[in-house]
Amino acid sequence: MPKKIPMRQCLGCREMKPKRELIRVVRSPQGEISLDFHGKKPGRGAYLCPDPACLKRARKSKALERAFGLPIPDPVYEALAAQMEGGGLDG
Repeated sequence: MPKKIPMRQCLGCREMKPKRELIRVVRSPQGEISLDFHGKKPGRGAYLCPDPACLKRARKSKALERAFGLPIPDPVYEALAAQMEGGGLDG
């Protein structure tokens, strides 16, 4: 029997993709928002393609605000974009 691949929807392009291909954006229990490249951080997660265009689309449609239920300030988006371009820097 083939192994089941978990699928998640990107908030930017709204496409269903395998979970491993997407980057998890996490709101920690303390309310801090960061990227989770390994999928292990605790907190509420939302998924984005590793494409800065998807982050831009999610920002324009306020998809992250709806997913996390709180307003996200501009510096957080800029930090997410920088982390995404840096790739793999878990912080």
